[in-house]
Amino acid sequence: MKIAVWDTYVQRTDGRKMHFDIIAPENVKDSNVIFQYGHEYLIDKDVKSKKLTSKECEFCHIEKATQEVISDIETKGYHIVEMENCD
Repeated sequence: MKIAVWDTYVQRTDGRKMHFDIIAPENVKDSNVIFQYGHEYLIDKDVKSKKLTSKECEFCHIEKATQEVISDIETKGYHIVEMENCD
């Protein structure tokens, strides 16, 4: 399975900047769908942030998915890779 990686940076209320990748199937081209995935992740992390836009989240590249990523996509439609300040 080929996946699209969306590089995302969100300013937290504590001043730290979160960095995470939103991973979705390569055929998901609607950025509003990607932004919704990011919003769901932020809600799950209890991080208050404004709505995601192309300013915080942009397409990065296409790559081959690992089995873990495929499992998450089959379950919820997307996968998140936590990079910085996602705790």
